[in-house]
Amino acid sequence: MAAQESYPDDLRYHSEHDWARIANGEAILGVTWFAQDALGELVHYEPPDEGSTIAKDESYGEVESVKAVSDLISPLSGEVLEVNAKVVDEPETVNEDPYGDGWLVRIRLSDPSEVDSLLDAAAYRRHVESQ
Repeated sequence: MAAQESYPDDLRYHSEHDWARIANGEAILGVTWFAQDALGELVHYEPPDEGSTIAKDESYGEVESVKAVSDLISPLSGEVLEVNAKVVDEPETVNEDPYGDGWLVRIRLSDPSEVDSLLDAAAYRRHVESQ
């Protein structure tokens, strides 16, 4: 079952519809409710390798839905510490729980100041409404 539309206040958002939950020099990344809704049911997740480096505003993997294949655009730069194996095995988890079990990767931030360029929930909602 698809999740209800929401944009949690404790997250930071990238204009490309990715979110980041930041704590202790690390971030958990995922796609927003808007992104998973626009894509439709996800059928495949191609993650980066653990130990690889991802860069802000660059592709770090792909998700495939019944509608399209889309690049994942990283909201922050860092080293991939963990890939969510559950989403690799069950990509539809992103549709069911985009901010919980549907997270994609956990990274160690290489430039914590990048967080300042991300949107808060209110600004992201305005961005979505303008789409």
